Amino acid sequence: MSDGDGRRQPKYQRIAAQLRAAIEVGDYGPGERLPGENDLMAEHGVARMTARQALAVLQAEGVVEARKGVGVFVRDFRPVRRRGIQRLAHARWGTGQSIWSADAEDRELVVDSVEVTEAEAPAVVAGVLNLAEEARVCVRRRRFLLDGKPVLLSTSYLSAELVAGTPIAQPDTGPGGTYARLEELGHRPIRFREEIRCRMPSGEEADRLALPPGVPVVLVARTAYDAGGLAVEVNDMVLDAFAYILEYDFEG
Repeated sequence: MSDGDGRRQPKYQRIAAQLRAAIEVGDYGPGERLPGENDLMAEHGVARMTARQALAVLQAEGVVEARKGVGVFVRDFRPVRRRGIQRLAHARWGTGQSIWSADAEDRELVVDSVEVTEAEAPAVVAGVLNLAEEARVCVRRRRFLLDGKPVLLSTSYLSAELVAGTPIAQPDTGPGGTYARLEELGHRPIRFREEIRCRMPSGEEADRLALPPGVPVVLVARTAYDAGGLAVEVNDMVLDAFAYILEYDFEG
């Protein structure tokens, strides 16, 4: 962008760009407070509304967060590296490990909310799981926290008839989780398919993930298949886009 283009930008955008650049080079590190509205007004000779708009731009981008009565701070959170292939390997869940532990590394990953219900299968889910009309599904809803911060909402759907009376229909599925229990039922998942897209969160998703305004979410829809090609689980996940790096390894 030329200097002329920069001068044509509204003042609040130029101030936001300067602050963004300062964050990128480390002048303001994670958790540090940015100059307040009064500081920006004095430094740039602008009105309060202009200073407020500049800070609002960075908040909308998810770069900073406002703390009521304290100020605006650079978001302080180390991204989660989601290793899409390693986490689903039988060597992990087949030995009693949680697939989610692959994301946590040396950090504290906890499930702070688990809800297990039975419901009529949504049409899309019924189609993927090859269920008859009005078939019932076991629905497992969970929220994951990393270092005390909500980062992921997960909703799994499985045939209620298949998992009835098993730990899958209980909050605690036991070592290795759902996939280990499916293996015990003779439906070991051997193939997975994931679809990924992004959008802005719903109000409920923003609340449950404690997202600042303007931060999008990543949607991951995973289907697990057994050796006979039967889809045995559909898992819809909502991820804080700011918190995650999606990593996939492939061999050519």
